[in-house]
Amino acid sequence: MKLFQCLNCAHPVFFNNVTCENCGSWLAYYPPTAEMLALIPFGEVWLIPQDGFRAHRYCANHAHAVCNWLVPNDSPTGFCAACDLNRTVPDPQHPESLEEWRALEVAKHYLVYALQRLGLPLLSKSADPERGLAFDFLSPEAAPEPVMMGHQDGLITLNAHEANPAHRESVRLAVHEKYRTLIGHFRHEVGHYYWDRLIAGDDQQLAAFRQLFGDETAAYDVALKQHYQQGPPPDWNQHFITKYASAHPWEDWAETWAHYLHLLDTLETAHAFGLSTQPRLPKPETLTAVADFDPYLEPDMDRIIDACIPITFAVNSLNRGMGRPDLYPFVLFPAVRAKLRFVHELVGVAKKKQWSSKG
Repeated sequence: MKLFQCLNCAHPVFFNNVTCENCGSWLAYYPPTAEMLALIPFGEVWLIPQDGFRAHRYCANHAHAVCNWLVPNDSPTGFCAACDLNRTVPDPQHPESLEEWRALEVAKHYLVYALQRLGLPLLSKSADPERGLAFDFLSPEAAPEPVMMGHQDGLITLNAHEANPAHRESVRLAVHEKYRTLIGHFRHEVGHYYWDRLIAGDDQQLAAFRQLFGDETAAYDVALKQHYQQGPPPDWNQHFITKYASAHPWEDWAETWAHYLHLLDTLETAHAFGLSTQPRLPKPETLTAVADFDPYLEPDMDRIIDACIPITFAVNSLNRGMGRPDLYPFVLFPAVRAKLRFVHELVGVAKKKQWSSKG
């Protein structure tokens, strides 16, 4: 994530702030310029200088304190690009459900920010029922049947209780995961969606995918059952980013996609802070890095990975000193790096198609 500041007083602010703690200005995220704007009131709307002083307002979900994005005053839905993807949300009348929804929206807005920066196609199912994306955030107590998290035909279902840290940690321990976060869920599941959008139906990309990830036509249910009964192969970390990625090529893809977004966000943040690592070691080369480029604009995935590894090692070391888990507890072996390169190159192709389709 990039750094933001209040455009009224230049005080640093976070992505989901609605007021500046320094000058008191109302703030909102403005997607066209990826800025946090200090708002100029004009009656019940806000005038935006970056858009010729056109009238804007907060996304309709601002009423529930779950969104701080701006939409044009004449928006037909009243929802921003992130909230327009919602199909089902937790009941805002229940305090615990509302807190879960707020946490879910923070993670989803981070996701949409990244997808927009990558220039990927992003349509809601309300706009395109066949190819669009939608989210169901379901509370098990209110669902007619057990909530199964996953993706199907552009609909991503998440258990709203995953927004509860205690619930999420108990599940993480039960399934022996190193890492389980809300943003991880979003990044993983949207990977399945983009497999359908960017690979399925494209013979050239499908062939390239199968060379790296395997044959996705292998029986999915059988593969998952075998994974949960027998576990991953002994040398799984030589070929997969996580144990779960070894279950089936689709899951390998989704896990790799999620980690691709993890690395981009990590390096963008490091770049925004001007971070570099110059360890005091006899041979510091392997842990030396300078985050002096924007990863969203970098065509070379190896350069992104090579910059991320020393930075994550440094942050992992800081976390260990505080008794905290590693920020990024994963190792990128050559086979995984090749898969990450494939994702990055595929995104580049998709971005060019997007721009060419715009004329």
